[in-house]
Amino acid sequence: MNFDFTTEQKEIKELALKFVKNEIIPKAQEYDEKGIFPKEEFKKAWEIGLINTCIPAEYGGAGFSNVDSILISETLAYGCMGMNTSFMANDLALLPIVIGGSHEQKQKWLTPFTENFKIASFCLTEPNNGSDAAGIQTTFKDEGSHWVINGNKMWITNAGHADLFVVYGTIDPSLKHKGISAVVVEKGTPGIELGKKEDKMGHRSSDTRGIRFNNVKVPKENMLGKPGAGWAIAMATLDHSRPLVASSAVGGAQRALDLAVQYAKERNQFGVNIGKHQAIQMMLSDMAMKTEAARLLTYKAAAMADQKIKNTEIASYAKAFAADSCMQITTDAVQIYGGYGYSKEYPVEKLMRDAKLIQIYEGTSQIQRLVIARELLNK
Repeated sequence: MNFDFTTEQKEIKELALKFVKNEIIPKAQEYDEKGIFPKEEFKKAWEIGLINTCIPAEYGGAGFSNVDSILISETLAYGCMGMNTSFMANDLALLPIVIGGSHEQKQKWLTPFTENFKIASFCLTEPNNGSDAAGIQTTFKDEGSHWVINGNKMWITNAGHADLFVVYGTIDPSLKHKGISAVVVEKGTPGIELGKKEDKMGHRSSDTRGIRFNNVKVPKENMLGKPGAGWAIAMATLDHSRPLVASSAVGGAQRALDLAVQYAKERNQFGVNIGKHQAIQMMLSDMAMKTEAARLLTYKAAAMADQKIKNTEIASYAKAFAADSCMQITTDAVQIYGGYGYSKEYPVEKLMRDAKLIQIYEGTSQIQRLVIARELLNK
């Protein structure tokens, strides 16, 4: 095992950290309060090569590895987990094309994302089907040269700004997961109806909406793989994206830890700074251990994907542990700040709100445990 990063990886992280300090941290609080979508920052990140990290070099991408991608994501999330959710959503939406698309499909839909700034959305979750993805009710009806899409999607990141949607539906609900398929739908296709922007507790700068697909017609060639291949594509996508989401939790946890340590050195009680008190030291130590453990699990899951080793179990370890740890670490940061931590004038309050969502999206922490148990019992 080698825990050293290459010169190129160190440079990538340094570039991302500079962007975070100059473009994200100064605006994060305002964007959170006002629910501002970070489109300008999104574009700037794309211009310097920090977006669409999953696109292979063959199609104009940087050819980043999975480890490269999580280094970038972790660093961006250090600045703002909410903004990073919008940035990551492009990878989540494009990964199914990378994984399940033909050469022609990749040229058609991936290459334009490297030539111009574009935004994408991953459309899997439905109003009545979140964790139970096999129960998808959105239908794809075969009408000769076209598929006709009907159904509703919910909690779709970037929906209000997306140029491209990767939509999951079924060719036959009775087939359950064997009927699930994925198609690419371009912005402006008649029948796409966007819902209102959700007013969320955290990740308020990311755009989250429901979408209705009302008799949306797409050409047959817009389907990724064969009819019924969508489930396998989705599961392979999640094996890659869960470490990416875990890295966002790691970035948020590290930010909370750094702020808590800084505050513990500055805040005085009983004649000394609170970092001198053993109670605070115990909290900081636990925060540091969990952050590092989450980071190592996340790197391992990404490295396994790079080596083409099945990482389903480890990816779920990483996602669940990092998300749960981030929630605890940000909560402890608020506790260390005391009354000030509960005020919106201080950054840890936002970190705590943002952390909660990572336990929910991309498969809840409970679903991750079910995945882990299934993998353990099927060995």
